[in-house]
Amino acid sequence: MTAALALPQREVWTVDDLAELPPDLPYELVNGRLIFLSPTFIHQFLCVEIAFALRVNCPRDHAPVFDLSLDVNRYSEPRPDVVVMDTAHVAQHPPPVEDAILAVEIISKDSRFRDVSEKAGMYAACGVEKYWIVDPLGDKIALTEMVLERQRRRYALDGVTTGVFTTEQPYPITIDLPALTARRDAFLARPKPAG
Repeated sequence: MTAALALPQREVWTVDDLAELPPDLPYELVNGRLIFLSPTFIHQFLCVEIAFALRVNCPRDHAPVFDLSLDVNRYSEPRPDVVVMDTAHVAQHPPPVEDAILAVEIISKDSRFRDVSEKAGMYAACGVEKYWIVDPLGDKIALTEMVLERQRRRYALDGVTTGVFTTEQPYPITIDLPALTARRDAFLARPKPAG
């Protein structure tokens, strides 16, 4: 038997309110809204593959991690799908968003507006230099690269690709999006188990 989770009724949540939640509950707090996370197989597969690709040339004082809450402000504690963080904060939870050099969000059916608009605005306002949005929902997996305009504290589009993505910033990175699309398509083409 499964027990229903009884949460306090709030119109606006704060970071202080999160202490009332069960410690193993997957959530993020975005602009005062509590969002429960339930990622799919494809979503999690892409998180792992992107984290591995980011690890290859990552500077020794940084590390790519996934599913890590970030300290933004009283009303926001986002949990980017993958983030490259300064390792000086290895013992701090949540670490400050300002020390992230790259945040990556992988779009889900119910997260497009949040990932493309709300989180982009939040990360830019906090000074995160690079923001990537990975969209696995189309025919081909696409990566949108955003670069911080420091003066305006917002992101400018640096490019969108479904091919092999390469960049030198924040360090040399290559992600083979066609290979990831082929793996995704192979997963989806497998026969469903009977039952």
